[in-house]
Amino acid sequence: MRVAAYVIRRRAVPELLVFDHVGMADAGTQVPAGGVEPGEELSYAILREVAEETGLPDATVLREVAVDERPHPETRRPRRTTFFLLRTPEDTPDAWLHRVRGDGAGLTFACRFEPLPLRRPLADGQDAWLEQAGI
Repeated sequence: MRVAAYVIRRRAVPELLVFDHVGMADAGTQVPAGGVEPGEELSYAILREVAEETGLPDATVLREVAVDERPHPETRRPRRTTFFLLRTPEDTPDAWLHRVRGDGAGLTFACRFEPLPLRRPLADGQDAWLEQAGI
């Protein structure tokens, strides 16, 4: 079980929060996503993942967008990811670096907002449900 976040900031056009792994260009541009802990509610898991991967403490869950069931790209094992639409305040910075703590400690993510529609696809097909999000 996994969760993934479409975190939106509304300005002149809607913008999507994305990040790149600093020093790991092959990882591609992504949205916050990660595993669900045993017994954890999905809506809590997505807020935790957003905070862990971006440092944003004030994102708000708006709704569930879709459930994606397809094999993991490397292991080919079954994987179920629930995508959520979240929003963050308009005054959230345009871009920042975030050092991950806890699981993934030592990683640094270059976070930024990209205007929609995206110019390039996201890693691992993470943008597959953007249209369904109704952004």
